[in-house]
Amino acid sequence: MSLSLTRIEELSGLCKKFRRQLIDILYSVQTGHPGGSLSCTEILALLFFEKMNIDPAHTNMEGRDRLILSKGHAAPMLYINMAHRGYFKLEDLDTLRQTGSHLQGHPCYHKTPGIELSTGSLGLGLSAGVGMALSDRLNRRNSHVYVLLGDGEIQEGIIWEAAMSAGKYKVDNLIAILDNNGVQLDGTIRDIMPLGDVQAKWSSFGWNVITADGHDIAALSDAFDLAVRHRGSPTIIIAGTVKGKGISFMEGKNQWHGKPVTQKEYRMAVEELSVQ
Repeated sequence: MSLSLTRIEELSGLCKKFRRQLIDILYSVQTGHPGGSLSCTEILALLFFEKMNIDPAHTNMEGRDRLILSKGHAAPMLYINMAHRGYFKLEDLDTLRQTGSHLQGHPCYHKTPGIELSTGSLGLGLSAGVGMALSDRLNRRNSHVYVLLGDGEIQEGIIWEAAMSAGKYKVDNLIAILDNNGVQLDGTIRDIMPLGDVQAKWSSFGWNVITADGHDIAALSDAFDLAVRHRGSPTIIIAGTVKGKGISFMEGKNQWHGKPVTQKEYRMAVEELSVQ
């Protein structure tokens, strides 16, 4: 079912709030990954506040949907969503990447409630997602496993081994989302390792492929609904996004994959975000 205009406005408002909070936190702690966090803001907000069947009070709830942040460097935006959803206290966000904090630089299953898989080494998330989805299917659970991938990450061979396996076993309760912002740590995807026709590649591995604007709440919501209804094969949503979305001097710049925010840059970012 398509979202109402009121709900779209509510979710858009959340995304604006989360982008501002991200910059506040990363400036405060002087560490973290702004670019990839800003590009997946709408994706994560939709999953946590609209699409996933989850209960923050019961993180091991039987039949829950699961999210794996395979592009684990986007942990700051993941934590913001989780805190606002009630997995832990909002004040914990101020401890990001600090000694003794449960909010490490990349998601940790053993420390943070609600994390389904420790990630950070790129490429691992999809394989684990295939296993989780197969387990849910064997146990007749009516649930889905969502795996958020980066487009630099899908240069990893392990991704395609997992894709081949998921296609063979027709794991239709597995939904991957590609944060397709075209930029990775050292430069653009085109310059570092071109991906070619990404849609055709995933389709050739037996996947149902859906494309959407990754910053358009309505279009992205419809894509998730189509993916959930699909039967007979795994689905990937190729979400077109912008690295550093919402802050002009960060947009499309690989330098902002992971870089401390200076006082001047912080002021500029806050000014831009406040008028959006």
